[in-house]
Amino acid sequence: MNLVKEDFIRAFSLYEEKALRYRRFKHADILPLLQGKEISKRFTIEEIGRSVEDRSIFKLKYGQGAIKVLLWSQMHGDEPTATMALFDLFNFFNGEADGFDAFRKVIAEKLTLYFIPMLNPDGAERYQRRTAMDVDMNRDARAVATVEGALLKEQAMLLEPNFAFNLHNQNNYYNIPGTATPVTISLLAPAYDYARSVNEVRADAMRVIVGINKILQEFIPNAVAKYDDEHTPRGFGDNFQKWGASTILIESGAFAGDTEKLEVRKYNFIALLKAFQEIASGSYSVHDIADYNAIPFNDEKLHDVLIRNLSIERNGKKMLVDVGIRQNEKTVVDDYYVEGLIEDIGDLQDFYGYTDLDVEGLQFIPAKLYSERIFSLAKLSPSNVVKLLKQGFAAIRVSDKVDAGMMHSFPIQILTDTHFESRMSPLIGDDADFFIGSDSEIRYALVNGYLIDLKVEMDGKFKNSIL
Repeated sequence: MNLVKEDFIRAFSLYEEKALRYRRFKHADILPLLQGKEISKRFTIEEIGRSVEDRSIFKLKYGQGAIKVLLWSQMHGDEPTATMALFDLFNFFNGEADGFDAFRKVIAEKLTLYFIPMLNPDGAERYQRRTAMDVDMNRDARAVATVEGALLKEQAMLLEPNFAFNLHNQNNYYNIPGTATPVTISLLAPAYDYARSVNEVRADAMRVIVGINKILQEFIPNAVAKYDDEHTPRGFGDNFQKWGASTILIESGAFAGDTEKLEVRKYNFIALLKAFQEIASGSYSVHDIADYNAIPFNDEKLHDVLIRNLSIERNGKKMLVDVGIRQNEKTVVDDYYVEGLIEDIGDLQDFYGYTDLDVEGLQFIPAKLYSERIFSLAKLSPSNVVKLLKQGFAAIRVSDKVDAGMMHSFPIQILTDTHFESRMSPLIGDDADFFIGSDSEIRYALVNGYLIDLKVEMDGKFKNSIL
């Protein structure tokens, strides 16, 4: 059975794992899915080891074919998108009587699929890249010092896979070169040496990628790129390629408005199903490596907010500048707040923003702290905040005895004892708190990197913290 676009759409809609809809899930969230009766219907599940903090790491096996495929996800704990997609795949392969049985039969007869979901459960617990020992596991393929990295290499030597899939997330600021389009999926056949040589093992990975790209272009045209192919001698993908497995890196990128990566997760599911189809049928072998080389490399020119043609002044001298703003996530237990910072100032014509605004004719207005009153959080309302913003106040103090870092959803900086510094012009690295307007009117507010149009109703989706 050869799946086409409509088949992929239907398969995902039928088998998306609804228990994983929030990307900051933890090991405890996937355990019930791995230990339930349903998943073992067609999968063999084995605990292959435990993390430094004694969390179980599992391998799942599907099929009995001669071609062995190994996939692992979340070796970086804060890169969970592919883990969600793997559980969608587990549901799909356990399905039946849905029109896909012939496809499953071919996959099971031709391939043996091995999956290691959430290889770094301790990192996932903290939503951090590194392991509990603060080591980047994907820089440990050579030394093999980490407990979890040693488990992965052990499986590589034990299984000797023909194909391998290294599943990651990349940051949200990669774009297709020359466009404002975020890279939604990034692909790579990692290089096994500094010369970026291409033997038949790597060439086969490139051919599979061509097949993956063909189907993804039907869903997200011009939103697929190649990841940087510089050789990383400590990286697992590069070493799997060297060990003889045709290795494919899939980096989950960004899709505008998709905070929880649910759209990106769907394209992971589609990419992997397509890859299995290509490998099982052998159809990848007809693809031209020139088509792999034609996939553009990632560029990194996106910002969360890009303000163009803003008039700023210092020491009586005025100039027009562009201002790029990025919001960094800061983890708080199971959630996060953002920290909006000014990333760049100057000529940013070649850069783009998820929110991109030309303010020609308007000027930078410093943000102020409202000091005439101390507020109570219980009595603070969105309407009060909007009135303050329209007067040029971006920060207030509260009387509540609360810890710094406590989250709130008001579009204003809330302070306890922290000093608030009002800048007369923007500076790189500063908090993105300022206003934009004219001598007679404030038109826009920038609060913690959120751009707020003061003439339209706010949606209330702010993830801020008390300072």
